[in-house]
Amino acid sequence: MTDNGRPSAALNALQARAQLNRQIRDFMQQRGILEVETPALSQSGNTDPYIDSFSVHTRSGTRYLHTSPEYPMKRLLAAGSGDIYQLCKVWREEENGAQHNSEFSMLEYYRVGFSERRLMQEVAELLTLLLPNITIPPSYRSYQACFLETLALDPHNVSIAALQRCAAAHQIEVSGELDRQGWLDLLFTHVIEATFDPHRLSFIYHYPAEQAALAQVISQEGVAVAQRFEVYCGALELGNGYQELTDAARSAERLQQDAAQRLNQGLAPIPADLRFLAAMQAGLPRSAGIALGLDRLLLCQSGQSTLKRVISFAWELA
Repeated sequence: MTDNGRPSAALNALQARAQLNRQIRDFMQQRGILEVETPALSQSGNTDPYIDSFSVHTRSGTRYLHTSPEYPMKRLLAAGSGDIYQLCKVWREEENGAQHNSEFSMLEYYRVGFSERRLMQEVAELLTLLLPNITIPPSYRSYQACFLETLALDPHNVSIAALQRCAAAHQIEVSGELDRQGWLDLLFTHVIEATFDPHRLSFIYHYPAEQAALAQVISQEGVAVAQRFEVYCGALELGNGYQELTDAARSAERLQQDAAQRLNQGLAPIPADLRFLAAMQAGLPRSAGIALGLDRLLLCQSGQSTLKRVISFAWELA
């Protein structure tokens, strides 16, 4: 051990986190949104092939640390909870760095009867409260508009070859093979995100249907798009929101597709959450929800350049 056991964050960062949590709870209470708690360990994990869960061996079998409280919170929604939110720790097995810590804090909340657009507007109100130095109003652009304006490419029909040429023109080197969605992600994160106003919130919506996860899919000018959005502060992604998928059969189908993709990529199989699917069968109300990374929010608020300055004990010190 080379460190002296001291925290990675200063006292004022700990105070800022406490203030942030108070502000969030006040915001939710004013709107009648119920605070809930759900288990951090589950018999089922996240089947998303791009998110890896930590597993824990217990006397009753393997359990998984949640990567988000989405599934149990939707079980509460299906049981009639109404509007709910949760402040919690979540875990994702990924490389740690300036903007990533395998254990991090999340705000997840759901609004029954809300549209995706209405939730974006409320999230903008919350983030404007928490980040008082940002410029208003926020920017709202579709995923397609981002590609057309920045790269003159239509992400809904562009070829892999054209995406490869674009990446090469921006001097992006790639090792290994990428599918079409992989190339889109690469250009978005390496080129488009850098164009976002550093002093303004950016809401990006109508992602390709292939990126729907558990969001509704609609037809927009003859193109299938996901009713989901991501919100950024400058180039830093803060959250991911959905118009929630309420069709139980389609939810099961998407989890099965994830499981199949995990196997194709040589990843360990993860058991699907059958209790979540049973709750979907019982009926999830029309709702919109979002997960926001609180550590990244504190990063924007403080002007720090690395998460370890806003986390009491960063991953390597835990």
